[in-house]
Amino acid sequence: MRTPLSRRRFVLAAATTAVATSAASACGTTTQGSGGAQQTIAKDDLILVLSVINTTNPYMASMIQGAEALSKELGVPLRIVDSAGSSQQEISQIQAILAEGKKVALVSNTVASADAVPIVNAVKAAGGYAVIWWNKPDDFTPEQVGDNFVSFQMHSGVDAGMCTGKALAESLGGEGNIIAFPGVLDSTVSQQRVAGLKEALKEFPGITILEERPANWDQQVGFKEAQAMIAKYGNQINGVWTADDAMMLGAIQAFDNAGTTADVKFAGEGLYPPVIELMQKPGSTIVGETFHRGYMAAAIGLLTAYQAATGVLDVAKMPAEQRQALFKIGCVTPENLDEFTGYDNDVPGWIKTLVKDGPYNTEPVPVVAAGPVKLP
Repeated sequence: MRTPLSRRRFVLAAATTAVATSAASACGTTTQGSGGAQQTIAKDDLILVLSVINTTNPYMASMIQGAEALSKELGVPLRIVDSAGSSQQEISQIQAILAEGKKVALVSNTVASADAVPIVNAVKAAGGYAVIWWNKPDDFTPEQVGDNFVSFQMHSGVDAGMCTGKALAESLGGEGNIIAFPGVLDSTVSQQRVAGLKEALKEFPGITILEERPANWDQQVGFKEAQAMIAKYGNQINGVWTADDAMMLGAIQAFDNAGTTADVKFAGEGLYPPVIELMQKPGSTIVGETFHRGYMAAAIGLLTAYQAATGVLDVAKMPAEQRQALFKIGCVTPENLDEFTGYDNDVPGWIKTLVKDGPYNTEPVPVVAAGPVKLP
């Protein structure tokens, strides 16, 4: 499915992409690579831009936290685009920022995969640099667009779905019925996570998916859809799988209201802080999670775009593992939860480490392979 990347090979590759930062920060300089001249931008002429799907999902809020911390560390202004779940609003707000005249180093967690195309093309036309996290069309690649589309970055959704699907099935002893909540249908990562779930369940023929209902990465939608499923299936439901934790938190609320939470196992994705609190309580029925962080994704993406804009990264010389980067993801169960909970206590400290070590080589989420992710 993926080509592994050794630590030594990555460090050597990263070294070849670096140039002297003092020379790179001069306005109008160029970095020469096989793809032609890379226009670099003075730090004072740059703004950072983070576009998120909404500001209610805890993962999106975490992305904003990471962007704000990196903005402070670099001393570069930041603008936040709240797409409010609308592709049209997302694209129009980004276009409005570009029209103001400042050059941008942008990261977008797109509402829909197709949104990556107009966003990247608009940034390229304005002379900025873009990184897309999580969602883009498979046939739209950084190499195809050129230097201004610096990188597509994600954690493997297939790996995440397999991780949580296996944990849920094992907690049920390999027998029972589950319901599943994808995010949105036109989402690369949602499709991957569902595919990973179904791949994991091939080892557990006694597990049946009663129904799948997209819940828009939203806690309230997850709550309403879970209520509807409870009304439809009642005590037939033994387990709940969700493609992210916001939807799982909504589902747990619905089962709490029905008085059946203790009888149902849950597996989510992202290990949000409220989920950590629930998992730490005695008798928790959350059995499977993954570890990655919105603040890490946003800061990694923005630092990548910033380093390309200022010439620290020579985009044309970046290896495949950096242009289409898959970052490490951790499988979390109640037994190993404590291994993953310390990073959230010092986000500014982690940001300092990121700036020192670079966007592709910082624990606990170094790059591990080149994309694209292949569905099983």
